[in-house]
Amino acid sequence: MRLFVAVELPEAVHEVIGRGLGVLRRDLPPSRWVRSEAMHLTLKFLGEQPEALVGKLEQRLTPHLAVLAPVAVSLGGGGFFPHPRRPRVAWLGGRAPGLEDWAAAVEEATVACGVPAETRPFSLHLTLARIERPWGVRAVDDFLHAVERWQFEPFIARELVLFESRLQPGGAVYTAVRRWPVGGGG
Repeated sequence: MRLFVAVELPEAVHEVIGRGLGVLRRDLPPSRWVRSEAMHLTLKFLGEQPEALVGKLEQRLTPHLAVLAPVAVSLGGGGFFPHPRRPRVAWLGGRAPGLEDWAAAVEEATVACGVPAETRPFSLHLTLARIERPWGVRAVDDFLHAVERWQFEPFIARELVLFESRLQPGGAVYTAVRRWPVGGGG
């Protein structure tokens, strides 16, 4: 199973992103744009794992999440990896104080289950595009200005979801395998 742990986004967030991506696709250089309905706040990509990992994660992760609090998520602004002068990934950012604690709990539980440790620190972002050919300075600036104008209502994240990703010709299809409430909620 190809797995990752993420926070689902409310429908209103998908709608704002979908409208914004329509404009970006039209106005910016060709890139591999992510479908808005396929976006999540990923905390950890686990890669190919045996099905038995789901039960192990259940045992390891549930107690960690029970003592954490739900998180207020405010999306806005954008950026590039690795850097605006050499953009390879265009992303939407935001703030979610406490989400790094969720990511740390996921990291601890997955490493205890034998999943390799993440080499980079957690960074809240939603990948909007993978840039295959270099964008010029104007395209980078246009992207940043456009994304800065997107308006999102803050939302409260109350659960983590373990997703299975199945690669299809039309793109990845995500299926929720397990849901974990955070803070002991139901």
